[in-house]
Order: sequence, then C-alpha cells, then structure tokens
Amino acid sequence: MTAVNLEPADLPADAIEVARIHDAWGVKGWFKVLPHSASPEALFSSKRWFLQPSERAAKPAFTGTVLLRIREAKEHSDSIVATAHDVEGRDDAEALKGARVFVARSSFPTAGDDEYYWVDLIGLQVVNREGVVLGEVKDLMATGPQTVLVLGYEEAGKPAERMIPFVAAYVDAVDVAGKRITVDWQPDY
Repeated sequence: MTAVNLEPADLPADAIEVARIHDAWGVKGWFKVLPHSASPEALFSSKRWFLQPSERAAKPAFTGTVLLRIREAKEHSDSIVATAHDVEGRDDAEALKGARVFVARSSFPTAGDDEYYWVDLIGLQVVNREGVVLGEVKDLMATGPQTVLVLGYEEAGKPAERMIPFVAAYVDAVDVAGKRITVDWQPDY
C-alpha cells in the first residue's frame, strides 16, 4: 500500500479514538480491529474512519491523517473485522497494522434513555445532593457488573481520586449539556 491509495484528510474536530487495526484477516483485504470499548457500535455505524499511524511504527505506510472508506464492519467470533475501499488485498491490510482508528462523535449511534457514552461523561463535574463538589470525571472503569466513575480532585493541595459506582442507587441525574452529574455520595465515603 502506498500513501497515494489513501485519501489525506483532516481529523474532524469531534473525532474520538475508538480502536486500532490489529492485523490482516484473510487474503481479500479484510483486517482485524481491536475496539477500545466493549460496545463498538461507533465502528459499525460510521462508514468513514480516520486513521493515524501507530506511534511505534518505524516505517508507517502513510503519514498524517487519512480517510478510510469502510465497505463493511462486522463481529466475527470474539473480534471485529472490516474491509474498506482502497484496501485491495492482504498486503494492503497488513500495511494498516497498528493504525489508530478515529470516528467523528457526531456519527455515533444515538444513545438510549439513561445510556451514555463514556466519552461524554469525561470532564463532567460531580456534585452530591447537598451541592458539595466531589470532583471531575477523569476516567471510567468497567468492573464487570457495573461501571465506576473515577473522579479527580484536590485534597490538601495534592491530586487525589475518588470512585463512585455509576448505578441508579447512587446517581441521581446526569446532565451532559450542563456538564454535571448529581450523586447520593458523601466526600468521606
């Protein structure tokens, strides 16, 4: 694959890194994708993926950001496989190995009621029912049965973390537009 085969593109302002290309899959230009999420709907809903080369690639097949026009992406066994226009065979697919996959946030499927994309919760301020600021969501952690909000805050001038289960028993309201989550939680828990 040469850089000429992939169309240079500007990374959309709302682009989110959602996966990496793992390796070629078969001989017809399909490739395996490792999603960053257990629910990779964004990979299936978007036909326009933006690729950037791996930071570790000694000789990347392309430079900068390129557009990959997806023909098909689907689940196969315990992984995701995809094929794209301009990826004609196994050699082309192998050249994509390690590439970072970005999708425009605007092309994500609409979340259902009381469903949120993790990326939309990062940066939200978390306050309790009394209005005490508990911190800002800096990460989320899947623990199996539930997701946990990982908050960053300062205590005695030093960075600290607080974890709150992201379940209805503790989360009263999520206001993504207002950048705020209200919880039934105390600072000393």
